[in-house]
Amino acid sequence: MSPRHQARRTHLPPADLHRRFLGWARSRDGTMFHVNPEPGAEIHHTDPFAVPADQRSPVRRLRGRLASPVTLWTAPGPAGLTVSSTLVAEGEPDRLLGLIDAESDLWAAVEEAGRFAVAPLGPAHRQLADRFAGLFPSPGGLFAAGAWTETPYGPVPTDAGGWAGCRLDTAREYGWALLVEATVEAVELVEETDPLLHYRGRYRELT
Repeated sequence: MSPRHQARRTHLPPADLHRRFLGWARSRDGTMFHVNPEPGAEIHHTDPFAVPADQRSPVRRLRGRLASPVTLWTAPGPAGLTVSSTLVAEGEPDRLLGLIDAESDLWAAVEEAGRFAVAPLGPAHRQLADRFAGLFPSPGGLFAAGAWTETPYGPVPTDAGGWAGCRLDTAREYGWALLVEATVEAVELVEETDPLLHYRGRYRELT
């Protein structure tokens, strides 16, 4: 997931290599962005070097069949990242876990601040999710578009269904990602909203 981790790997599938190094374009303002002709439709789009589905890693195929909620993690700075591997564990104290890129701007901000916010996204946030995942251009910066509510843990989308404020406890390498463990210190919920899901490389909605 991170450039540092990628440098230590020699067994990435050709499709992943093509997506990481060739699947980019430059907007008029010079911003680099991932080529994604239909926002939110394909996080892992098809390309000429794609590995046939039946030849992909069984673990990758299994992961793709597990529907995951799409969330936005932000931290003071500000910095943000779309995350689809978030888990909340009730207890004393309540905890939150997630897998993120260790080389992301978000992780640098979380490390420095020691806290971050997590907001569940809905169907209306497809383009926002792509923007913070680096799949859509963001002229003026990631937070330039949309309405944001400032919190002590980081800005959150004003129209999100709510947010959780978390204190960083620990983080460690886990697979190709960084497993972040945190304590939930604050929760703000508004009206009930439908979730945005990620399933088999696509955004989905409840039907």
